[in-house]
Amino acid sequence: MRIYFAPMEGFTDGVFRRVHRRMFPGVKKYFMPFISPSASLAFTKREMEDLSPAMNAGVPAVPQVLARHADYFLGAARMLRDMGYPEVNLNLGCPSGTVTGKGKGAGFLRDTEGLARFLDAVFARSPLPISVKSRIGMESEEEWPRVLSVLTRYPFTEWLLHPRTGKEQYRGTPRRSCYRQAASCAPFPVLYNGDLFTASDAWDFLLSESCAPGLVLGRGILTNPALAREISGGEPLTLPELAAFHDALLREYLSIWPESAAVGRMHALLQYFSFSLEFPAPLLRAAKRVTALEAYTDGAAALFAQSALKRPPRFIPPI
Repeated sequence: MRIYFAPMEGFTDGVFRRVHRRMFPGVKKYFMPFISPSASLAFTKREMEDLSPAMNAGVPAVPQVLARHADYFLGAARMLRDMGYPEVNLNLGCPSGTVTGKGKGAGFLRDTEGLARFLDAVFARSPLPISVKSRIGMESEEEWPRVLSVLTRYPFTEWLLHPRTGKEQYRGTPRRSCYRQAASCAPFPVLYNGDLFTASDAWDFLLSESCAPGLVLGRGILTNPALAREISGGEPLTLPELAAFHDALLREYLSIWPESAAVGRMHALLQYFSFSLEFPAPLLRAAKRVTALEAYTDGAAALFAQSALKRPPRFIPPI
């Protein structure tokens, strides 16, 4: 069973990947938040640090590229090959309006003819094996037959399918019928991504969808970092583990970032961790309200000390 960690911009950076890999087994690949190359292949300092082999030492990390121009994708793939990465992932799934408005991510699925020309050029010259992460379309499920027809023509190594449209973002119910169709006709493995937030969710899915070779989890692992371990038959998350994970992340961020940046990142992560906790709401608000390091660490310590762990820990999507 393959369990992959989906890329989550602003959360699953190199620090998070390294610490999670060290503390929680079960994830076979960590897909990295996308880079979006231009003709100059100019990336920010933080993007280059996140891509560096040192940042990803010991982590089976897969870089993801968001592109609409074949030459830009190929330039990034050559750079990643030279950095030592063995594969690259094509992002056809990002639903953000700033991305889809440029015809990238899920927005590229509107133009399947253009996508086919892009893939013709990319596969003719790619220096690395390519996997793909996609939605079933951008605007509606009516686009799905065209998307399926195009993507199954090419020799992807894997397809990570989130069976919603880009327009839906994370609302509504994933269309498992589309997943089954892809898994049954694609000449490569198709892994499922979408709304599996507990081990029971995953086991129920795998029982009903016997064709699934693996799962791609995102918000579920951010909420419960032991989720992949538990799905694989290991022990469920404990409260001391979650607190230790929080503290290890904070130490690592403080070693490379200013205090304000490290505390800001922990505020964001704490929002996901809080879904695993039974706690008085004022404790979370207090920890997230402060920006000074000492006040934050005191607030986070109080939150973990005075909370109990939910059974099971579960991300709750916004309504």
